[in-house]
Amino acid sequence: MPKQQLKTSDTHSGQGLLWLFGAILAIQGFGSAITEAGWNTSFGVAGLLRAAHIPEWGTLLVGCAGTALLATAARRHYTKSRGHRRP
Repeated sequence: MPKQQLKTSDTHSGQGLLWLFGAILAIQGFGSAITEAGWNTSFGVAGLLRAAHIPEWGTLLVGCAGTALLATAARRHYTKSRGHRRP
């Protein structure tokens, strides 16, 4: 029984991390791209990427990676909730 609880806890924490990192990357990536395009200032992810000599579209890739993580988390949540329903 404790082994089953450990697996469920690991699954929930992993799911939560997908949501968390997906949101952080999406907000930082797209927010930095919008801020840089609108106000010509780099901070957060954009500032770090500029310091590493990454092109301006690098922040969009960070935002897309966040969106992909959010989509993965949503799909796992949706399939898990459908699996627990009884007909």
